[in-house]
Amino acid sequence: MGETSATTPRAAMTTLLSNAALSRIERMRLVPNRRLTSRRHGEHLTRKSGTSIEFHDYRDYSPGDDVRFVDWNVFARLQRPFLKLYHQEEVMHVVIVVDCSQSMMFEGKFERARELAAAFGVMGLFGGERVSVYAFHRAGAAPEELSPCSGRISMAKLFAMLEGLRGGGEVPIESALGGLSRCHSGRGIAVVLSDFLTFGDLALPFNRLFSAGLEVFALQILAPSEINPGLADDARLVDSESADTLDVTVEGGLMAIYHEHLLSYQEELAALCRRRSGRFLSVSSTDATETLLSDLLRRKGWVR
Repeated sequence: MGETSATTPRAAMTTLLSNAALSRIERMRLVPNRRLTSRRHGEHLTRKSGTSIEFHDYRDYSPGDDVRFVDWNVFARLQRPFLKLYHQEEVMHVVIVVDCSQSMMFEGKFERARELAAAFGVMGLFGGERVSVYAFHRAGAAPEELSPCSGRISMAKLFAMLEGLRGGGEVPIESALGGLSRCHSGRGIAVVLSDFLTFGDLALPFNRLFSAGLEVFALQILAPSEINPGLADDARLVDSESADTLDVTVEGGLMAIYHEHLLSYQEELAALCRRRSGRFLSVSSTDATETLLSDLLRRKGWVR
């Protein structure tokens, strides 16, 4: 019987990202600004003393110190006990928030958010971080969540959660972030994937996340018609979340006013993040996920 030379292609690990994209994303790492970590053993070196294997310094022995860390070779030479100090290695949390509100449900915004969530989650898992995902659907209800997990063995759970995630919820992004501050504990990065199209105040939930030790990476995903509406005639606009209507006319420089307002709002969001040691970036839902990761986010210093 003859042998075939063709190899059977590997089954896709997820519908959100190709296997080729995953193999590249696995080598990427998130780059926090402040290295906020939780008090668990992990890969991130802090300035505090701890019990990892990387030697840091000596200090004089004090009564009550653990004698296991006394350097007996130094004691034999100097007849004084010195304690060996080590860098403490701690775990960084990567908390991913996916906006599931109704405004995310057109022109590919929600699909792009899920793909990016999968990519950021894989970076965290392969970087030794604790990864969790939160999605808020109904006011007052518990969020859909992936509890903090780590290691490549958790990839299947991450993909299953995101593939099953559904949008069209009623919770605006500021309420979702407020809910996150109540249900998550652990320091690190909060990656927020949203269009941020809300009338609510984002300063308070951003403050709460910052106070909880989470550095906000806010990635705004806008549809092409939101970036450039291109209205040629008078129209009636309907709010997808509140069903409120607004009649608009294209006369009188309306589009110029719209673009000026959008730019001003994005600058406000960027300032909110920057003042809290975070980051902000706005992208189009038509931008390919892999291009965003390997090109734009790398150039902006979000990933390496």
